[in-house]
Amino acid sequence: MDPILLFLLLLSAAWYWGGARRPGLRIAGKRRTPAVRWRAVAFYAGLAAIGLALFDPIDSMAEKLLWAHMAQHLLLMGVAAPLLVLGAPWLPFWRPLPLGVRRRVASAVVRGPRLAPLRLVARVLSLPTVAWALFNGDLALWHVPALYDLTLRNAGVHYVEHLSFLIFGVLFWAQAFDSPPFHARLGYFRRVAFLTAGATAAWLLAVVLALSPTPLYRAYVSIHPRPEGLSALTDQQLAAGAMWGPGSVPYALGVFWLLYVWLEEDGGRRPRPRHRRGLAASGGPR
Repeated sequence: MDPILLFLLLLSAAWYWGGARRPGLRIAGKRRTPAVRWRAVAFYAGLAAIGLALFDPIDSMAEKLLWAHMAQHLLLMGVAAPLLVLGAPWLPFWRPLPLGVRRRVASAVVRGPRLAPLRLVARVLSLPTVAWALFNGDLALWHVPALYDLTLRNAGVHYVEHLSFLIFGVLFWAQAFDSPPFHARLGYFRRVAFLTAGATAAWLLAVVLALSPTPLYRAYVSIHPRPEGLSALTDQQLAAGAMWGPGSVPYALGVFWLLYVWLEEDGGRRPRPRHRRGLAASGGPR
């Protein structure tokens, strides 16, 4: 168990808890609303998914088994990332900071000329097409055999790989689900198409792994004796199956939920009544 990673996860959980206990921020003159409890549950579950992916036994197994390494990737990109987006940690992380610090940082970020390039980059990254390309391009890039083998030989590169999966995963899933105070730009039906396209890209990679007549990753071929008696090719096919099967579940759940919300609004033609939107935002009736 990496003590630094454990410390960061515990610190994130404690910081979120402290920020979520404070009164909500007043936005555009509206009344303050407390944090929605299910979002806190989602955030803590996201942290747990990161720990499950990067701690033993999965982390040790990933050094010798490709399917376990693939399970790490799926947990980070398809479980932890969407849960963190649903957890909406941005305001809970912001509130515990001293008021003076918040004012200076907010002023610099919103109006500071020195950070104008950063604001431009943020606007570009928030585009759905850019988020989709980065997420799926990152997935494909790290599964190039030479780069994949390098992650198994170099711990620093391996950390960068996992961090990129998590960051681009959050960016990707933020296009499908609102994460207050940020809101997805796409309508519900377009979000469905967005997730479906993302799942399709992952399926294509799974097909490549499953149909390859030979093992693609030398680092796993060189392991003797093979754990659990699995050949390198069988191990690779199991990894493809993990990506195609369990890896598709988060996309499917997201698509079904978005379709449900879209149909509830009469196919997007009739928005929900204002009082129902208010209840949904505050976590239900009180």
